[in-house]
Amino acid sequence: MPATAAQHLAALRDQADEFIGIRHRIHANPELAFQEFGTSDLVAGKLQQWGYAVERGLGGTGVVGQLKRGHGAKRLGLRADMDALPIEEKTGLRYASGRPGIMHACGHDGHTATLLAAAHHLARHGEFSGTLNLIFQPAEESAGGALRMIEQGLFEKYPCEAVFAMHNGPGVPQGRFVFREGPMMASSDYATITLHGVGGHGAMPHQTADPIVAAASTVMALQTIVSRNADPMEMAIVTVGALHAGQANNVIPASAQLELSIRALTREMRALLERRIRALVAAQAVSFGVHAEVDYRRGYSVLVNTPEETAFAREVALDLVGPDHTELQGPALSASEDFSFMLEKVPGCYLVIGNGDGEGACHVHNPGYDFNDDNIAMGAAYWTCLAERFLVD
Repeated sequence: MPATAAQHLAALRDQADEFIGIRHRIHANPELAFQEFGTSDLVAGKLQQWGYAVERGLGGTGVVGQLKRGHGAKRLGLRADMDALPIEEKTGLRYASGRPGIMHACGHDGHTATLLAAAHHLARHGEFSGTLNLIFQPAEESAGGALRMIEQGLFEKYPCEAVFAMHNGPGVPQGRFVFREGPMMASSDYATITLHGVGGHGAMPHQTADPIVAAASTVMALQTIVSRNADPMEMAIVTVGALHAGQANNVIPASAQLELSIRALTREMRALLERRIRALVAAQAVSFGVHAEVDYRRGYSVLVNTPEETAFAREVALDLVGPDHTELQGPALSASEDFSFMLEKVPGCYLVIGNGDGEGACHVHNPGYDFNDDNIAMGAAYWTCLAERFLVD
């Protein structure tokens, strides 16, 4: 008789210390995007030890572990990310980063340890029929490791009917699961705007075409895209994060440069923001007698959870933790995730597990952040139940 969700959770809690230790080891030895050599060594070694067929090097430092059981035709993908961030850790933990300027400030150490715990438990106790593909992805933090794995044949080598990923959520009670059907996380694009003018002496501005004045006006004008072009019921963000121009108070420079971050929750809004930014910048440049260049770079796509797979993922959580600890349709997030590229290829769902909301709870990408170790058993139990429920004859 198959184990119940409660029995899986109890068993995983009994062996949690081993995987908490693995998480602390990864945390103490963080590695940046596409440099996850030690982490991928650890992951691949554990998977091979537990009986998985393992491929290394997909997407650079990615690892895929595959376990087949029975005669089932269905194929499932579960993904965890492995990379750290260029942040100096300030937690003071005994297992704090031993590498200056690098830390696991987003919980990818915990995501990796959680999927490893599930991998171990499924190899020993999992009752399923089909193919389980465990995807340990490099370079989620702005480097697009998911896209590189896809380009190198991830889903051709390891076809999946559905793919799922889980991220910890600071500010959400520990162990609470949050789902959202449809657009869940924003696209993330970047633009560099360079305004070329005519430099000169600050005492004779009439002999120049001042790019700083043009840049200042452009910064203010860009704010009207969200307030006057975007539907107020939709999310749209245009942030000017940097303005570089000049070096002296009495010299008008020849150029000025703006750096933009652009986010949207629909493909249509994403396209609208690009059109309006290009048009507005061109018009501002003409009005000030300068020339504008726009280097517009598309980053991560909108992350869209498909309806059937999201409904399935919710049912797994309801069975594991009940309705009081399951949020069926949580809020959309303005952050971005390259799991979006996987969801453009395969149906699936990206979900959140609460990292804790008590006093001192720290958000990700902060020097004081740490993953909640209590989530390793809970997250692994969730992956175990999802895999068993999905992979049935």
